[in-house]
Amino acid sequence: MTLVLLPGMATLAQLETIWRGNGAVALDPIARAKIDTSAAVVAAAAQANAPVYGVNTGFGKLASVRIAPRDTQKLQRNLILSHCCGVGEPLEPGTVRLMMALKLLSLGRGASGVRWEICALIEAMLDRGVLPIIPVQGSVGASGDLAPLAHMAAVMIGEGEAVVDGRVLEGSAALRAAELEPVVLGPKEGLALINGTQFSTACALAGLFEGWRAARAAIVTSAMSTDAIMGSTAPLHPEIHRLRGHAGQIEVAAAMSALLAGSAIRDSHRHGDSRVQDPYCIRCQPQVTGAAIDLLRFAARTLQTEANAVTDNPLVIGETAEILSGGNFHAEPVAFAADQIALALAEIGAIAQRRVALMVDPTLSFDLPPFLTPEPGLNSGLMIAEVTTAALMSENKHLANPCSTDSTPTSANQEDHVSMAAHGARRLRRMTENLSMILGIEAICAAQGIDQRAPLATSAALQAVLACLRAQVPALKQDRYLAPDLRAAAACVREDSLAQAAGLEVAL
Repeated sequence: MTLVLLPGMATLAQLETIWRGNGAVALDPIARAKIDTSAAVVAAAAQANAPVYGVNTGFGKLASVRIAPRDTQKLQRNLILSHCCGVGEPLEPGTVRLMMALKLLSLGRGASGVRWEICALIEAMLDRGVLPIIPVQGSVGASGDLAPLAHMAAVMIGEGEAVVDGRVLEGSAALRAAELEPVVLGPKEGLALINGTQFSTACALAGLFEGWRAARAAIVTSAMSTDAIMGSTAPLHPEIHRLRGHAGQIEVAAAMSALLAGSAIRDSHRHGDSRVQDPYCIRCQPQVTGAAIDLLRFAARTLQTEANAVTDNPLVIGETAEILSGGNFHAEPVAFAADQIALALAEIGAIAQRRVALMVDPTLSFDLPPFLTPEPGLNSGLMIAEVTTAALMSENKHLANPCSTDSTPTSANQEDHVSMAAHGARRLRRMTENLSMILGIEAICAAQGIDQRAPLATSAALQAVLACLRAQVPALKQDRYLAPDLRAAAACVREDSLAQAAGLEVAL
């Protein structure tokens, strides 16, 4: 089934569907009128005498060089080929698809001056599974994601490389395999394809989508950990959170209360518990995870706006036949959003790691066995799993350092301030992988702790989560090779299995 996108109105749900799936994507036909109008404006400008950047001039520092009408096609082709300077590993397929769809959305606004045929080819490539190989390094996030987008555009003109049906082919062969023809670029079309923030935005959105699932899982694992160490639910009282007023905090506290409702473990120590207050990693979970959720939602709004934006240069105003030079290609909003996501991911992982440390420490876990093994000494239990969470937490802290505060001049000082959005967004993949593992290990530890509380049982909601986890990771009765268990638990986080098993309704 084809997912139809209305330029300017694409939703995060639609974008996540594109990223996670492999179905066809198309512009709403209503977009064609504006596309055709702006293309006509550019065609006229290409034949006129007045200099128009990127239409009949060179690029960047070479903008003062006039280009004759007879060289227009060669100008655009040369632009693509010369900008294919990306290096590094290839971008993962889902993010390539999302990047292509974002470029389609941007061109679909009818302010880029490309012909409908350009959009139709992107649609056909998505439909038939022609995915350009996009090296992930080479963009500084200003003047657009030039190198990554040039590798996409190269396949459209029969150059570069692409994957089709699992095979890596040269661009022209890839198009032939899908029964498609390369396009000959007209005035401004090469520039429109590589100017823009679609690589950075796609990578940031991928981080957001994975990060949101991790945040949902963190609400569930934090409730599990609270019951495992026989923590108090008093700090979840709604009045505490209403008095502060932050939406995420209020929502997390309510969700955790619902998850723990009916727990016999909790009811067993409501009275006569010698502990007055739990450590912050238990008591302040709504304040920390809730703040992270608020930050993720703020970043999501920025990225949704950017996904629907026109970010190339110059822009074509079809209604007035104007061609305006500006700087929408500067990815500062995306860089800020990526930094915000990174901060949220790091803090969710930081407090989760402290909960893991709490559960494996017999001096703090309220009578759980050391390292959560029934026979400590002979068995080491989850001792080194906790160390792994510490390593991943620390790595994420380093990765969370801001990228948006960095800049360096490029292109002979013409592009003298850049956003660094590209690698700011790319690091989110590694951070979400680390966070999923931290939370997966927390789930294993918490399940082990809850099992130790038998015959007391946790809540019905958390019993459903335990059943989901235990289908992948059996209880740890004696030491065994743990690496597959850690991977399986992390997959439960990435696949949203734990949150769905709990019936969690917290949505982006």
